[in-house]
Amino acid sequence: MAKQVAKIYGEALFDLAMEQQKTDAYLEEVQGIAKILEENPEFDKLMKHPKISKAEKQEIVENVFGDGVSKEMTGFLKLVVSKERYRDINGIFSYFVDRVKEERKIGVAYVTTAIPLDAGKQAQVEQRLLQTTSYKKMEMHYSVDESLIGGMIIRIKDRVVDSSVRTKLLEMRKELLQIQLGELS
Repeated sequence: MAKQVAKIYGEALFDLAMEQQKTDAYLEEVQGIAKILEENPEFDKLMKHPKISKAEKQEIVENVFGDGVSKEMTGFLKLVVSKERYRDINGIFSYFVDRVKEERKIGVAYVTTAIPLDAGKQAQVEQRLLQTTSYKKMEMHYSVDESLIGGMIIRIKDRVVDSSVRTKLLEMRKELLQIQLGELS
C-alpha cells in the first residue's frame, strides 16, 4: 500500500513539475526538504503524532516551509498532511527523484565486488553500462562484499546481473547434487 501511495503522490508531483516546467526547482526543493526531515527526527515525530490535528500539522508545515520553498511545494506538503499521508513522505520524495532521473535518462547502478575497484575499473564498468543500457548518464554506487570471492553483482532498478564466483560455485554445487541424486535412483 505504501508503495502505491508513494507512486500516486510522487507521480502527481512529477506531473505538476513537468506541467509548470519547474522540474529542477522542485527537485532541489524535494532534496532540501528530505535532508531537513532526515536531520530533524523530532519534526518527524511531531508530524506523526496522533493527537495533533491535521489543521495544526498544516499550520506547522506552513510555518516551517512556507518561506523556504515555493507555494506549490508548501501546498503539496499540506495536501499530503490533509490526506494523512505524511508517513509516506520519504517514499513520495524517493519516487519523485527516481522519476526525474528516469526522465533525464540517468540510471542508478549498485555494483558489489569482492575487492575495491580502482578508478580506472570503475570507469570501465560505467562505460559498459552506458553502452548496454538506454541511459545517457549513470549514478554509480560501489560496495565490497568479500564473500563474493570474485566477479561482481550489478543491480539497476529491478534487474540483477550476478557474475560472482560465489554464485557460480553455488550453481555448480546444485548441479553436482542433482547428478548424485540421479545416480541414486
